[in-house]
Amino acid sequence: MDREKPNTKATLTRRELEILRLLAAGQTSKQIAAALGLSPETVMWHRKQMHLKFGVHSSLEMVLSALEQKII
Repeated sequence: MDREKPNTKATLTRRELEILRLLAAGQTSKQIAAALGLSPETVMWHRKQMHLKFGVHSSLEMVLSALEQKII
C-alpha cells in the first residue's frame, strides 16, 4: 500500500479507540452500539470521523492502517 500514513494516534478519542478495537475484533456497528450503550447512528458517525482521520475509504483500510501504526 502506497498511501500516506498520518499520525493519528494522538488524535483519536477514547471512544474512537474503543470502536476501532471492536471493529478490528469483527463486530458490526449494531453490535458495537449495543456493547457500548450507543445508537448505531452514533457508532457510524464515529466510524466516519475515523475514516477522515486515517484518510481511508473503508473500515478494512482503517483497521489495517491502525495495525501498521501500532494504534491497536
